[in-house]
Amino acid sequence: MKTLTDHTIIYDEECPLCDLYTRTFLRTGMLDQHGREKFTAVEKCSKARVDWNRARNEIALIDKKNGSVLYGVDSLMKILEYQWPLLKPLFANRIFHFLMQQFYFFISYNRKVIVPASVFEKQNTCTPDLNISYRWAYIIFCWIITSLILVSYSHLLVPVVPAGSYLREFTICGGQILFQGSIVALVRKEKFIHYIGNLMTIALAGALLLSIALLLTSVIHSLLFYAIYFMLVVCLMFFEHIRRVKVLELPFYLSAIWVIYRVLVLLIIL
Repeated sequence: MKTLTDHTIIYDEECPLCDLYTRTFLRTGMLDQHGREKFTAVEKCSKARVDWNRARNEIALIDKKNGSVLYGVDSLMKILEYQWPLLKPLFANRIFHFLMQQFYFFISYNRKVIVPASVFEKQNTCTPDLNISYRWAYIIFCWIITSLILVSYSHLLVPVVPAGSYLREFTICGGQILFQGSIVALVRKEKFIHYIGNLMTIALAGALLLSIALLLTSVIHSLLFYAIYFMLVVCLMFFEHIRRVKVLELPFYLSAIWVIYRVLVLLIIL
């Protein structure tokens, strides 16, 4: 690996995803051992002309020689194209750059609901702005993927549970947003969109775990196995819901209501 020296990337230390990929840059030698700095620890009065508000949303890469700064997808492309110069024409393509920028924003603006830290928001931290468009795009994305996977998995539970249709699973998943969201809107309106984001991350994570079982259908033909596996995944989702509710400082009873909704849905299906 060629090391990009004299550059420092400013990362959100409260974001596990940010910590992971910036640490990877150091471990692989893409950046030198002094090539990253915590957002809350970096010297804000450095000669680099950093837009610190923008740096909360788009990770900043500082050139320590001339003080210039790149943000977001441009900072990541700078590191990658230094390693692999053949990528430079691709990164220079406007369409590719636009698509990568949208993907970056999709992840960055939602990073606190994808993998939350131990505390959701603190003062003077690298908490991104709330972008309603990207948040709802993320919620809808999780809704679609989760529903599609559940349609396939429901066929493994027949005859215990009737096989699902696209309409049924989309309705159940969407109903959860309305059911839980309406309660949060009543008790803590300002946390509504953050809670729904976390709720759909849990749903997506559960669906992805179920998709692992879908890969085993050619070798495992046991209804009991898939039923037990489904219940284990639901249990994991429940405990993760408890954890995230605590992080958001929301009432514990939301987790009980989360269970009640699923029981009601099961009774209706059966």
